[in-house]
Amino acid sequence: MPRLIHLNGPTGVGKSTLAARYAADHPLTLNLDADQVVRLVGGWRDNFFATVDLVRPLAITMAAHHLRTGHDVVMPQLIADRGQREVFADAVTAAGARYVEVVLLAPRTTAIARFEQRDEPIDAVVTALGGQALIHQVFDDLQRYLTPGTTVIQTGEHDVEQTYTTLLAALND
Repeated sequence: MPRLIHLNGPTGVGKSTLAARYAADHPLTLNLDADQVVRLVGGWRDNFFATVDLVRPLAITMAAHHLRTGHDVVMPQLIADRGQREVFADAVTAAGARYVEVVLLAPRTTAIARFEQRDEPIDAVVTALGGQALIHQVFDDLQRYLTPGTTVIQTGEHDVEQTYTTLLAALND
């Protein structure tokens, strides 16, 4: 059964890196990085949250279509609202697939340091929206979002290879 593997978590924890690696190692898997889709919408930097609201339904449609073809989707995307998570999960189920969420976390200081060292197009928006303060808010929101049954992988102390191996084990891949 195809699955949507939702890599959730704050900026700087390795969502996009792990999603790209997973897709590269699993032929015909769609790496649905919504931040990349956001960048395709004119004016996204000026009205980021409105753009995200436009893109999420597109991402759901893209994921559902791909899943219906019998192939996995890996989606690196921060979601800290259970209602939004259920929208994705319901669409995945309707497509005859399985929704699997893995939350990636690192210590706040590690995530912030990684954010400050990288140069991704989305980073200027994060900085404009509050930078470190926004990242701290995301961590707080995620702590409220998590449930005891949530699969969490800590990425702070591990290199990409070790974290990837842990992810594969969590997915029983």
